[in-house]
Amino acid sequence: MQTDDSLKQRLVEKISRMSVEQILLIDKFIDSLAQKDSDQMLILAAAKLAEPALQKIWDNPDDAEYDKL
Repeated sequence: MQTDDSLKQRLVEKISRMSVEQILLIDKFIDSLAQKDSDQMLILAAAKLAEPALQKIWDNPDDAEYDKL
C-alpha cells in the first residue's frame, strides 16, 4: 500500500505532464468534490436541527395508528 506522501507525489508528477486545459478540469473536479462534502455536511446539520421539531409530529397518538401499518 502506498503512503500518503508517495500518492501525492505520483499525482503531482501526473499533473505536471498535463496541459493547462486538463489541469483546469482537474481543479474544477477537486472543487466539486469539496463542494459535495460541504453540501452533505450542511444537509446532515439541517436534519439534526430539525429533529426536535419533527419529533413532535412523529410521536403523537394519532400518528401511532399509522406506525402499526
